[in-house]
Formats: sequence, structure tokens, C-alpha cells
Amino acid sequence: MAQRRIKKTAVLLAGAAAMGMLLAGCSAPGANKGANAGNSSGPIKIAIVDAQSGQLSSLGDWEAKGAKMAFDEQNAAGGIDGRKIVYTVYDDQGDPTVSTNLANKLASDGNIAMIGTAESADSLAMAPIMAQNKIPMITSGQSPKLGELHNSFVFLNSPPSTAFDETLAKYLVTTKGLKDIAMISNNGAYGAGERDAFKAALTSLGVTPLSDQVVTPDQKDFSSALTAIRGKNPKVLFIGAEEVETGLIVKQARQLGMDAIIAGGAPAGTPVYVKTAGTDNAEGTIVSTPYLGNDTNDQTKKFAADYKAKYNETGELHGAKAYDGAKILIQALQDSKVASGQKLSDAIRAVKYDGLVGHFDFDANGIGVHETQIGVI
Repeated sequence: MAQRRIKKTAVLLAGAAAMGMLLAGCSAPGANKGANAGNSSGPIKIAIVDAQSGQLSSLGDWEAKGAKMAFDEQNAAGGIDGRKIVYTVYDDQGDPTVSTNLANKLASDGNIAMIGTAESADSLAMAPIMAQNKIPMITSGQSPKLGELHNSFVFLNSPPSTAFDETLAKYLVTTKGLKDIAMISNNGAYGAGERDAFKAALTSLGVTPLSDQVVTPDQKDFSSALTAIRGKNPKVLFIGAEEVETGLIVKQARQLGMDAIIAGGAPAGTPVYVKTAGTDNAEGTIVSTPYLGNDTNDQTKKFAADYKAKYNETGELHGAKAYDGAKILIQALQDSKVASGQKLSDAIRAVKYDGLVGHFDFDANGIGVHETQIGVI
């Protein structure tokens, strides 16, 4: 598929599209059932919960592959105190109801920690059940509501929307002098978080959006909202939505003759967005992201090379931050002598880690990274 470059230093971001998969892992489905999480010997059971089917399966596939790569590397190095990590990938289908059911299943399957999900709504649905079962979860969700839960078992493996959007708003308004800005976002957990964060960031800079349109996460036709925006003649169109919807919005905006600069958070920096929008339509998109690309430094270059060797695919943000999350979990398991429950959660919070997406130093709300960077496709 087509690839574009993110420019801060002309760094390649977009890569090959990932394929979805069904329930998979080092153990067969149900093999963990009845295990004792407090065992001091035997396999260490970890859940990876992500969409492997449905519209968001590309995100789940990237995340699962990043986490699996980290765990496979650790197992190849001897595991943790001689114990192997056994992971199972659970397909949440990008559906909060399915995620809730899985949250109840993870404990009975003997998992002591979880990587996932890639979606804010699913992570929010799972969080109270994971806390009840005392299973730490390291999620790729970016909704500020995850931090606002004050849940000691929830950790984010990248910055929340507030960091993405404060950085983006400051760049647009202060650095580039662009104040004629319109907004379109969806009313799902991720989109609502993006809308609130970006609008608050604009307000702090003395800017009121020319238009603030809200759509649904499953909407396909945006002609009404985009026509209202076009009438305001904005210089910038901010989009707060997931990858596919962001791409569809941009494609339809260009078809309506809108030439505004597109701006957004992490979804606007993925190959799914570029493919959906069309490479010409995506050209010039301004992206706020903690991961500019695989060529950023020696650490990202090694990750990209290892990912390519393992999967014959190009690594990107979601795989990178899941890899970081898995590495942090591995460190916490080592430091705690494979603790579980609150002790494992405390060990995760104590980890200081220089990762692919930034320096992790978790606060009381599970936020570890607080900054993003700006790139241009």
C-alpha cells in the first residue's frame, strides 16, 4: 500500500497494512483456566486484549504484534527467573460489550496482567472489572477519562489526548499563526476526548473554532457536517476520530472542494488513514504523535528492523507503544519477583523506562508519558 513520510526530519511513519486474526497465542484458548495467579513456578500468564476482527482490527493487530514481540524476546532470553511468559490474544472486536465479557474471563483463565486494548471505549468498559479482579492493564487508549478513573490498575502506554491536542493547538496557533480552525469529531470515547481536549487547548490560546461538528463513530456520510464547515472557510480542519473515519472525512472534504490543512492526533499518522483518505488527500496532514517514525533514533531503528524480521511488515506507533507497555510489564515482573494484584500494580508504577514513545514515569493516575511531537505527512 501507499506510504507517506512524516516530516520533522523526514521520518517514515506509514507502513504496510496489518491483517486481522482470531484468538491466538502461546497457549490454546481456555488453557489458562483454573491457574493460580499466585504460583511461584510455572508459566506467567498474560492477556493481550485487542480487536482482531471488525473495523478496528488493524489497530488491534499492530498492538498485539508489538506486545508479542516483546514477550517472545524475553522468552528467548530465558523468560523471567526461568519462567516462560505464556500469552493469549483475546479478540474484543472493538466492542465494549465484548470487552466487558472478556474482563470477567481473564481472571478465571489465570492471567495476572493485561496488555490492551487499543480502543478507549473498550478500556473504559474493562477498567472497573480489572480493578475488582486486581489485574493491572496497560492500555493504548488515549481518552483523558482513563486517567480520571483514578484506578490504580490502569496504565497508559502513550500520552492521553490532552497532551496530543495541547501540543497540536500550540503548534497551529502559536507557531504557524493559524487561527481560522474548524472541528469535526465523533461522540465515541476517543472522539469525545479529542474534542474536549482540543477545544480546551484552543480556548486557552484565545481561539474559538469557526465550526464544531459532532458525528457518530459508525457514520459514513459526512456531507452535512462538512458543508456547514465549508461555509466558514477554515484554514485548518481538526479531526477527532479513529483512523478509518478520519480518512473518510478527509476524502469527502476534498471531494467537496475544501483545501483546509488537515490536523489531528495519532490516527492521522497511520497507514490506514493514508490509504482510506488517499495519498494525495492526506498530503500535508499535521500530526501530533509521540512516535515520529522508525528512523527517529537507534532505538526506533532497532524496533523497526526486529519487527520487519519477525512479521515482514513495517512497524508503526501502535505496535511501538504496545512493545513499550510489554517491556514495562516485564520489568515490573522482574522487579517484583512475579508478583500479582496490587503488588504488581505498584511495581509497574515504580518503573522508569525510556521507551520508543518517550520517557515513562507513571503518576498516580497511570499516565506515564506527557509529551508528543509534531510531524507533517
